[in-house]
Amino acid sequence: MPAFRGHTIHRARHHFGWNNAFEPVLVAKSGDTIRFECLDAGCGHYHPESTSADIASMPEGKVNPVTGPVFVEGAEPGDALKVTIREFVPSGFGWTAIIPGFGLLADQFDEPRLHLWHYDKAAREPALFSDFARVPLKPFAGTVGVAPAEPGTHSIIPPRHVGGNLDIRDLAEGTVLYLPVDVKGALFSIGDTHAAQGDGEVCGTAVESAMDAEVTVEVVKGATPASPRFTTPGPSSRHLDGLGYEVTTGVGPDLMRNARDAVSRMVDFLSRDRGICPEDAYMLCSVCGDLRISEIVDAPNWVVSFHFPRIVLT
Repeated sequence: MPAFRGHTIHRARHHFGWNNAFEPVLVAKSGDTIRFECLDAGCGHYHPESTSADIASMPEGKVNPVTGPVFVEGAEPGDALKVTIREFVPSGFGWTAIIPGFGLLADQFDEPRLHLWHYDKAAREPALFSDFARVPLKPFAGTVGVAPAEPGTHSIIPPRHVGGNLDIRDLAEGTVLYLPVDVKGALFSIGDTHAAQGDGEVCGTAVESAMDAEVTVEVVKGATPASPRFTTPGPSSRHLDGLGYEVTTGVGPDLMRNARDAVSRMVDFLSRDRGICPEDAYMLCSVCGDLRISEIVDAPNWVVSFHFPRIVLT
């Protein structure tokens, strides 16, 4: 791999939350390529010897650190910040957790549980969950965005119209992301990197993994989108279609209830038919299964489906 010759921002230059008063750690020109050293969502709290007991000692307010912010010259409100995601350099270590009080089925899973991952960071081959599951990897940034116009510090957890904790697995290598610029210089930050995640991230965590992210930032004058939009370089299925899917559904007038039902039924199916304990099934659903709205026009009931790739269990 050739040596990187652009700007590099060290992982120590991170922050929590969004605030347009944060001092930039770098002033970049439109068109510059920057390498960000990104921490995982736990800010380095978890390590190869960690256990489920360490979930309780995770410091409050130290989640989803993002590296930055970067002031981009020429960026003004009304512009778009074009972010071309060029490369991720994974660390080879990650974690997934059931965190009490967090996740789509938090009321059903109230005990902490931690799973550690070790994967081939060069070949990026499927990571072994246990002797029954191998999860294909797709590195991406869970949190990426710019500062909002509203003053003060805003929580890092919910996504916003300027980006943030989007948790969209397709913000991967080759994707071009457009963010609305709210403040002068945009103040771009990125972090919360994941090695793999399903659409929905249903247990609240993915394969959380520190890694470097290389992006190019460009200003597109007068092109602000109402919210983030992006273009992918190709299919987004991660080639998990080879053996088809097991699919459960939730049907009713409430999309959130339907989503919960679809996931809960998949956990039940994996436990009953595959002999996977419910906690492991829930975490697997989070890192490789996909929630989809299948129907939203046939009032009064809508359909949410949950797709679990069979290839993971071979």
